[in-house]
Amino acid sequence: MTVHKIAVLVMDGASPLDVGITAQCFSPPEAFGYEVRPCAVRAGPVLGRNGLNFIVDRGLEAMEDADTVIVPGFRFRNRSIDPRIVDALRDAAFRGARMVSICEGAFALAAAGVLDGLRATTHWRMAPVLAREYPKVTVDGGVLFVDEGQVLTSAGMAAGIDLCLHLIRRDHGVQVSNAIARILVAAPYRSGGQSQFVPRTLPEPLGEVFAATREWALRHLDEPLSVPVLARHAKVSARTFGRRFVEDTGYTPMQWILRARVDLARELLERTDLGVEQVASRVGLGTGANLRLHFQRILGTSPSEYRRTFGGNLVPAGSPPSATEEFHAAG
Repeated sequence: MTVHKIAVLVMDGASPLDVGITAQCFSPPEAFGYEVRPCAVRAGPVLGRNGLNFIVDRGLEAMEDADTVIVPGFRFRNRSIDPRIVDALRDAAFRGARMVSICEGAFALAAAGVLDGLRATTHWRMAPVLAREYPKVTVDGGVLFVDEGQVLTSAGMAAGIDLCLHLIRRDHGVQVSNAIARILVAAPYRSGGQSQFVPRTLPEPLGEVFAATREWALRHLDEPLSVPVLARHAKVSARTFGRRFVEDTGYTPMQWILRARVDLARELLERTDLGVEQVASRVGLGTGANLRLHFQRILGTSPSEYRRTFGGNLVPAGSPPSATEEFHAAG
């Protein structure tokens, strides 16, 4: 298996959690050939924050042949970023490395011009600053992460886990990313469009009812689902349900249902020999043509091409279901 080299740039004032996220997500044996390389301006001690510091074995040369460069959050002083870091990031992006930031790491990518003309995010408290200081960047401070292809950015702290799992899902499929999520005891999938921070006026019990409705919907994806049906389960009006659902997830109810169906289809394509028509029926998309349409719109590929890429462990359709399929069939 080809090693995928990940350079993790540890800058002065680096967030211990953000740096640790990359090691935890990409280092387990199940992480399929990732090699994590922490690096800094020079090898040696790096001052972190919150009383935690780092000893880094590599300098910026670790970025020269990295397949992915990740910049964790850091506390920068006087808005100043070492020119050597700016040059190294610019060079890595120019030669085609995948560029990733967590939290304030977006400021380093922006300083290198990597985010120019792109949509990006950072911690919601820093988003206005990023937008003001780098007007060429379209800053969206209301989402968990943004995927622009070669360049990906995430909000603060825990959103970094969501972005790392998203990268693993892109590289190796849903089954592998779910396995890593189980090791981390993390949610297997929170969409990038989900809100970072929503001032709530709802009482907490109503939020719990909505969570229960989402869980119920995942178990009934093969059935007709509409906003009125979901609202009845949540015991609120359709109008209230739709409005609050967008606040909670960043998607309309039917956008969320569609993506949940596509994700279940991805797993079935990865691990079963069901035909495209059968998969479409099982996930509630009706026909193979409908499944192909939504796969192309959401994933930029076809079900057949997805299976060729990620369907390495196909099992006969009559075999015992996976844990995910059991979850969807339960209830």
